[in-house]
Amino acid sequence: MGQGDNSVVNWTTFGQTRELIGGDFGTILGYYRDDAAKCVVAVEQAYKLRDAVSMVRPAHTLKGDSLQFGGEALGRLAEHIESSARLCVERHSAPDKLDADILRLRPLLIETLAAFERELARSQIRRPVAAGFGRKQG
Repeated sequence: MGQGDNSVVNWTTFGQTRELIGGDFGTILGYYRDDAAKCVVAVEQAYKLRDAVSMVRPAHTLKGDSLQFGGEALGRLAEHIESSARLCVERHSAPDKLDADILRLRPLLIETLAAFERELARSQIRRPVAAGFGRKQG
């Protein structure tokens, strides 16, 4: 866990989710990676079109999925975008004040995924080799 990762990832949540999922964690994390990227693209596209209605669902999905894996900063940013978009929908206004937030979304996803990958790589290196592996039995 690198120093810069602390504000981006909640490692306690990451570890709990990893423990809960077990051996399929890497696969499930891969699904998250793909889905999160699609959500970011959908939010960006909706924002370019100034379509608050179309921003809500992908921001909501990104928020929930990110927070489940411990992607705290990304989840909170997605939550802010979602709530802002919902407010725009209620007010029948365009989401014009999210420029800085939308610009932070993609780099934060990349940073979050990189932190997850570093942790996975680190933990695989630390796994003990099974006793007797490679030895002739019997």
